[in-house]
Amino acid sequence: MKQFIAFVRKEFHHILRDRRTMLILIGMPIVQIILFGFAISTEVRNVQTAILAPSLQTDVRKVMEELDASEYFTVKYVVQSPDEIERLFRRNLIKLAVVFPSDLHRLRFDSEEIQILADATDPNLAVTRSTYAQTILRQAMQTLRQTTTTSAYSQPDKQPVMVYNKLLYNPQMKSAYNFVPGVMGLILMLICAMMTSISIVREKETGTMEVLLVSPVNPLFIILSKAVPYFVLSLLNLTTILLLSVFVLDVPIAGSLPALLGVSLLFIFVSLALGLLISCITHTQVAALLVSAMVLMIPTIILSGIIFPIESMPGILQVLSCLIPARWYVETVRRLMIEGVPLVYVWKEVIVMCLMAVVLITATARKFKNRLE
Repeated sequence: MKQFIAFVRKEFHHILRDRRTMLILIGMPIVQIILFGFAISTEVRNVQTAILAPSLQTDVRKVMEELDASEYFTVKYVVQSPDEIERLFRRNLIKLAVVFPSDLHRLRFDSEEIQILADATDPNLAVTRSTYAQTILRQAMQTLRQTTTTSAYSQPDKQPVMVYNKLLYNPQMKSAYNFVPGVMGLILMLICAMMTSISIVREKETGTMEVLLVSPVNPLFIILSKAVPYFVLSLLNLTTILLLSVFVLDVPIAGSLPALLGVSLLFIFVSLALGLLISCITHTQVAALLVSAMVLMIPTIILSGIIFPIESMPGILQVLSCLIPARWYVETVRRLMIEGVPLVYVWKEVIVMCLMAVVLITATARKFKNRLE
């Protein structure tokens, strides 16, 4: 028994002495419970909303205040023409719009309606947002009927206010419209970054990397040659996904195909740069896999907006999601492929990915230079 206790104490000593093991054993559960506890939520919060009201009457203000007072919607814009609503949707400034009739005070509930416009690139979220908005609008209008003494609201035979939805970009409510851009981002990230990092670390483990580095060939060419095969494989995967999406899943490419391919090439470049950076800071394939899983897989699935809406996350997680390359790529693909917007409407996402590429390449070059020295 004493020998058993001695071995247990020895094992505890080894574990406690290894900081990386302790980080994995203690740090990973903490990170996962925070991410899964706060980020995984199908509820909608802080939905950017616009109000279309030809005349901003007192009744419209009251209904708008009820909508804005809820935790689900944030009224950011009040406009007076449908063209402005379309512009806000195309610029991705809003996810939902409420269209009031020209004279809400004289609203005849049996003939006039309030319209809800929802961005349906994610059909499940669109239904949830529309349902929440319908409930709030009906309750607000019912309150107006009860508190207003005009005949328009006092007649008992009037039906409840009619609120109907119009789903933009995906009226058929096809789920493929949502998951195809997400799958594209996830596959390209995992193939480019994870496999590239493992490929280079494998050379380190076998000892052939040092042999290659002392050869007359430029070390930068050696590193880039490791990334080229995965670049080609990513292009093949991208082509396959697009073909299956269009001809099997009936997901159209509503926007410019060259723009979509150009953005995808940029994202592949960012992913390869991230994989090269991971390869420079790890020394074993196991370590590369662990770092890739912690830095790439889990954050990409949870914080990129592929499954869970970013606007429903706490503020700190929304900030962290800005560091996830897949977030910007998935958003860009949805807008180019599903919404059909021109490339100029996604300039912010493209600039962010370009900056990420520059930062990652610079960090990789410095880390690699230090290794050579």
